Amino acid sequence: MKWRELDGTACSVARSLAIVGDRWTILILRNAFLRTRRFDDFQAELGITRHLLAGRLAKLVKLGVMSKVAYQERPPRYEYRLTEMGRDWYSVQLALVAWGDKWLAGEAGAPLEFVHQKCGHKFQPVTVCSECREPLDVREISPIIGPGLRPPKRLPG
Repeated sequence: MKWRELDGTACSVARSLAIVGDRWTILILRNAFLRTRRFDDFQAELGITRHLLAGRLAKLVKLGVMSKVAYQERPPRYEYRLTEMGRDWYSVQLALVAWGDKWLAGEAGAPLEFVHQKCGHKFQPVTVCSECREPLDVREISPIIGPGLRPPKRLPG
C-alpha cells in the first residue's frame, strides 16, 4: 500500500494517519491545544519552515480539522482554530502525552501537567469502557468485525 492511499482503506488507524501521520502535523495540533492560533506563532514556536507550515495548515483546514478565520484585513491575516473534529484529537494527544511521560520523561518528570478545571485536580488520562466505565486493559479487549469492514450484500438477480 502506498502512503497516499491510506485514506481509502477500511482501517480507522490508516485513515487517521492519512491526516495526522507526520510529526509536524501532530506538533501543530499540540500547539493549537496550547492556544497557538497565528501562523507566525506556529512558525516561531516549532521552528518549521514557512512553506512546510503553510502546507500542513492548508491540509488541516481542507480536511476540516482546523478552520481559517480572518483577524485582520490589511494586510490579510488569519488565525487557525480547531474545529470540533480537531478538538476530538485531544484525547489522542493526551494519550500520547501520558505514554511519553511514563516511558520517556526520565527522572526530571513530566514537562507539563494537566488540571481538570471542574474539580481542580491534576489528572492522568485514562481510557475507560463507554458502557461500564471500567478502565480498559489491552488484554481484556477483543476486536470484532464492524459494519465498515463487512462486504456489501449482493442484490438479488
